[in-house]
Amino acid sequence: MEPAEGAEEERPVQCPVCLRELPGADINPHLDRCLQAGGAEAEPPSKRPRLAAAPPGGQAEGQPEEARPAAASPVFSLFRKGRGGGRSGAGRDEAAAPSGDSLAQKLQGKPLAERLRPDTLGSYVGQERVLGAQTLLRSLLEAHEIPSLILWGPPGCGKTTLAHIIANSSKKNGMRFVTLSATSAKTNDVRDVISQAQNEKRLFKRKTILFIDEIHRFNKSQQDTFLPHVECGTVTLIGATTENPSFQVNAALLSRCRVIVLEKLSAEAMEAILMRAVRFLGLQVLGQGDQHSTPATDSGSKSSELPVCIEEKALNTLAYLCDGDARTGLNGLQLAVQARVAVGRTTPLNTTAKGGAADCILVTEEHVKEGLQRSHILYDRAGEEHYNCISALHKSMRGSDENASLYWLARMLEGGEDPLYVARRLVRFASEDIGLADPLALTQAVAAYQGCHFIGMPECEVILAQCVVYFARAPKSIEVYRAYGNVKECLRMHTGPLPPVALHLRNAPTRLMKNLGYGKGYKYNPMYKEPVEQDYLPEELKGTDFFRERET
Repeated sequence: MEPAEGAEEERPVQCPVCLRELPGADINPHLDRCLQAGGAEAEPPSKRPRLAAAPPGGQAEGQPEEARPAAASPVFSLFRKGRGGGRSGAGRDEAAAPSGDSLAQKLQGKPLAERLRPDTLGSYVGQERVLGAQTLLRSLLEAHEIPSLILWGPPGCGKTTLAHIIANSSKKNGMRFVTLSATSAKTNDVRDVISQAQNEKRLFKRKTILFIDEIHRFNKSQQDTFLPHVECGTVTLIGATTENPSFQVNAALLSRCRVIVLEKLSAEAMEAILMRAVRFLGLQVLGQGDQHSTPATDSGSKSSELPVCIEEKALNTLAYLCDGDARTGLNGLQLAVQARVAVGRTTPLNTTAKGGAADCILVTEEHVKEGLQRSHILYDRAGEEHYNCISALHKSMRGSDENASLYWLARMLEGGEDPLYVARRLVRFASEDIGLADPLALTQAVAAYQGCHFIGMPECEVILAQCVVYFARAPKSIEVYRAYGNVKECLRMHTGPLPPVALHLRNAPTRLMKNLGYGKGYKYNPMYKEPVEQDYLPEELKGTDFFRERET
């Protein structure tokens, strides 16, 4: 057995870092020296010799060229996964499309919002409060000290773009960036990434950043998978969500991450983003009586296509209509331009721009509006805006502001809210905030609910509007609401057994109960012309007035 073992020790083993072959007994010390030599020597050089020439003892010189990368790639697949980082690098080469590409080629393929995604903080537009000069987060990102983050903001405000910028920066500094989407990833996918991150940290001292898009889609048990690994630094977690993290992310995970609140993009930021898209597409912007050409207007001259122009007013309108959603704005611009170019191919267009400009395919404000169909209203029936808007409606009616009440009602209905949900809240409001000051308010609310149930949207919107205005104008009283709250507090604060019902207040349907004294001494009020002296509260609560405001 000893000779066999000696022979096994003498078999050469290839180092996964430098690809040198060494005796098995020497491989561990050699691997330690390779790893300690520095991150720059731990990964890229190992790829170049492997692709440029066959490894020692490997492929013969006559091997076909295309076979070499295919044979080399599975040797150590960990490098390929570590260098990939998911979708973060996608579309970057397309964004810098050659000026010779035609407009049709630039509009094909990926959506404009994806192709124009910036790579650096310098080209990131908006969110000055969070990423402006001298802010904490920007200083950390520029120093490549990336903490675990939860990026919370409405759709299209730049959450995924910020993650891609971090990915681009981290890969340049030897870190590994992995992207998963909670809409499609499973718990096993997360465990695989964490396992690879542990190997990378142990073998190559390389950090792993894990970006989870739509992290609120993970349930509580799936989110628990991250806890120990974020705690010990195996992975740096970056989560993006449109929902309030207070409700959708585990409290334990939330305490290990810094929540970054991103706001809707301003109209000025949207105009800057749209102008960048206009320059990329090579469009001409037509102002009022003036024609402004972009640097990339040569694409029309290199083909038989007419140049494409867009009104400055159309860009301004689009910046406002998209409601701070850059993705909606860019995709709306792309749709409008594509539609006009398609019409230009089939129908002769001799649209002459103001000021005597040459014939061109003109994109107007009406075309932009048609592409969006309507104002892009941010509203999520199951998310943060749902509760924000109903709270605003409730407080506006309580404050007797009929204009604000109608506005918040319209925000909800036009955003797709269920009218029956609003009607149910109005029924509650009728008793909670109006109460006995106008007893007919409850009748109005119930009638509004029945009307919404009978005819539905959009016809029922005026029914709800009438009820909301009635409530805003009605007198307010919380007498009943407050009194009932006092009763509940009395019950909660009671110690010991609850007092029994007095015998004279009990019903006595049987002879046995009558013999036990049930109902004895009860005075039937309608039989008396004068007020009846009779106790109805338990003995220990005699004289209690729940309608009197309690001292706090």
